[in-house]
Amino acid sequence: MNLTELKRQVSLGEDSRRQFKADVTNSDALAAEMAAFANCEGGTIFIGVADDGKLPGLSSKDVSRVNQLISNTASQNVRSPLTVQTENIPTGNNRIIIVLTVPKGMDKPYFDKNGVIWLKSGADKRRVNSKEELRRLFQSVDQFHADELPTKAGIDKLDKLRFRDFLRDGYHQEFPEDPQSLTRLLQNMNLAADNGLLNLAGVLLFAEKPEWIKPQFIVKAIRYPGNDIHSTTYLDTEDFSGPLAKIFDDSLAFVMRNLHKIQAGRGVNAPGVPEIPESVFEELLVNALVHRDYLISAPIRLFIFDNRIEIISPGHLPNNLTVEKILAGNSNIRNPILVSYIAKGLLPYKGIGSGIRRALDDWKKIEFRDDREGCLFTVTVQRSIEKGSGKSSGKSSGKVLELLAASPDMTIPQLAKELGLSTRAIEKQIAKLQQDNQLKRIGPAKGGHWQVKQ
Repeated sequence: MNLTELKRQVSLGEDSRRQFKADVTNSDALAAEMAAFANCEGGTIFIGVADDGKLPGLSSKDVSRVNQLISNTASQNVRSPLTVQTENIPTGNNRIIIVLTVPKGMDKPYFDKNGVIWLKSGADKRRVNSKEELRRLFQSVDQFHADELPTKAGIDKLDKLRFRDFLRDGYHQEFPEDPQSLTRLLQNMNLAADNGLLNLAGVLLFAEKPEWIKPQFIVKAIRYPGNDIHSTTYLDTEDFSGPLAKIFDDSLAFVMRNLHKIQAGRGVNAPGVPEIPESVFEELLVNALVHRDYLISAPIRLFIFDNRIEIISPGHLPNNLTVEKILAGNSNIRNPILVSYIAKGLLPYKGIGSGIRRALDDWKKIEFRDDREGCLFTVTVQRSIEKGSGKSSGKSSGKVLELLAASPDMTIPQLAKELGLSTRAIEKQIAKLQQDNQLKRIGPAKGGHWQVKQ
């Protein structure tokens, strides 16, 4: 780093990755700063820089003292010891600024010699002061997972019929007759803790009434009128509880019954085609149930509006995972026990990292928002046609393309009936779409079909 880059960095001010120190003399205070950076994403401490961004620098004698202090602190006052880097940047007038780089730790959590664990909080730092924060810190380095947490539920809370069927179908094994054998089996299957009580995965997958044990881990679904949340007005609402397989089935049914159905050229007595393929919500609901943060005591929320469906899961994306990375097929398993059993057929789970891409293959209009400050992950599925009269909710030309993409053999009268327009209006729309090279007729008027161009 040269002086120009140093000044540019300092001009940005302090934040969760940059800290200014005019001088350091206390190894305990420095250890706390190092531990906080290492427990988060790493960062840089600029020593010889005042809080207001001025560059008083350090003398040569101070530089020698501070570098020795840094070395001793990183190796002796932080547990586990840290490997840090320092760089001396001259500023003129025989003054020097030390740039101390603390890497993101690979052996979290790090704590000072007094046993205090520190985290960055904006430009400041704070102590870890709750079990949930500590668990999440262990979770971030794959040393702990929420689904292995022991609960207060004994094996008597097991849904014996559900677990018996799973053993028979998945393992070709009979249900153990005596409690001791059953407990041993559950422990060997990572569904019970060492003390014989069911862990969270065992409760969520196979307990008879999981909501009696963990009432917060449910799905709350609401169908609102219009496109905004109402405090008292709704068209449909339900809370879904039970084992994860039942929650999935009930949540999916709620979505599908609140979607608009498109006749799409089918006979009068034939069921309509959902405006959005069911497979889209299969993938998104499985992801929400399996990958949510079960260290947060809150339900998954499922909101249906006229123009969109939102699935809001507790917990942001884990570790360094980003929306861009999940769109590329990357994944990070937050609940490995749940994933291992879902993959055995308890839910329609087709593979790690591929669910989001499959949903997008079936429906392009899906948005993802990772809210790290609010600790939420929101999936928004945009609807094309509003529930109601069947008329287009936007430009009719766009609706013509959507209908023909779903059913290329639709006729002009069928399109007119579906959209509530005259055949003449549909003919004008089709002529314009063909002129704009968005639509092409393949074959004759009778027996041919439409081709929507991407």
